[in-house]
This record gives sequence, structure tokens and C-alpha cells, in this order.
Amino acid sequence: MQKLFLDDIRSIDMVYDASREAEFDIVRSYDAFVNYINENGLPLFISFDNDLGEDANGNVLPDGYAAAKWLVYESGLDLKDLEFNVHSANPVAAKQIQALLDNYIKFIKNG
Repeated sequence: MQKLFLDDIRSIDMVYDASREAEFDIVRSYDAFVNYINENGLPLFISFDNDLGEDANGNVLPDGYAAAKWLVYESGLDLKDLEFNVHSANPVAAKQIQALLDNYIKFIKNG
């Protein structure tokens, strides 16, 4: 199964080696993230950005942390084998995403 790259602006080669580009599918928004997983299932690996831009009216769109929370609280998917990376330039949000997923995966592996 593919790897998933959630980022509103970056391309794969801005985060990973360009030779790995074919491994990833890119989604640019929270809604695209949810739709991708609902249609294709949980990928083996997800790379998270946090800040996913604004709408036409300047409203902040749901972010990578919202995507991680959807995975944990709403998706109903078994995440115990999920591998992920947080490539967000926002250090506070990156720690939130990392901690949420690390703690949840640890909990389900031990529970």
C-alpha cells in the first residue's frame, strides 16, 4: 500500500529524497486526507504537515493535528502498525501530533 503525504504546499522532494516520490500519494487538505483513507484504507506510512492553509475568506482550515485526531477518535481503524513522521515546521503542533499518535499507538499495543 502507498504512503501518504499530507501537506498543503510542499512536494515530496522538499522533505524526502526525490527518488522516493513514487512511494507517496499527496493530499493537500484535511478533507482530502479523510476521503483518501476512507476510499483506500490506512496507508502503511503517513507524513504529516500541520498548517494546511486558509480558505478563500481567510479562515484557517482544519490542520494536521485535526487529521491525527480523526485517525485516533473517529476513523475506527486499527493504528497499531501505523508508521508516521511529522514534517511540520510548526514545532508546537508537531509535538502535539507526535504525542497523540505515539501515546495512542502505545496504548492499543499494551491494551
